[in-house]
Amino acid sequence: MSWFNYYGLIAVAIILLPNIISAVVDKSTFENKYNSKAMLILEQVGRYGCMMFMIFNIPYTYFNFWFTHALIVYLIINGVLLVLYILGWIIFRKGRNTVKMLWLSIIPTTLFLFSGVMLLSVPLIILAVIFGIGHITVSYMNRN
Repeated sequence: MSWFNYYGLIAVAIILLPNIISAVVDKSTFENKYNSKAMLILEQVGRYGCMMFMIFNIPYTYFNFWFTHALIVYLIINGVLLVLYILGWIIFRKGRNTVKMLWLSIIPTTLFLFSGVMLLSVPLIILAVIFGIGHITVSYMNRN
């Protein structure tokens, strides 16, 4: 894989699409009731860093797929995670219950972490852990 990851771009776009639609349809979707500045910063640094390193492979920070047919495994697992994420938005479209908040935070965290491991991308792995800590905590604390 070259410096630009088209598959990562598609995955990020698919993750962003229901978020954008939801923000346009219902402005209160992303109302934050949890005010831990540290967790919010971790979440944002992790989020934007993960999106960047899903799309751009910076030389000497990633080592590419490390086993035969890894691209196929990468595409299948990420495809399943993206389908589960979209289904989560459909199934849990109303409310802010615990299951919804955890579903919609754990799946993208898993996708970013899995992608980092599959590509042996050191920054993506680190940022996925940071994102997971921040996003899962903030999402859980924002449940009803």
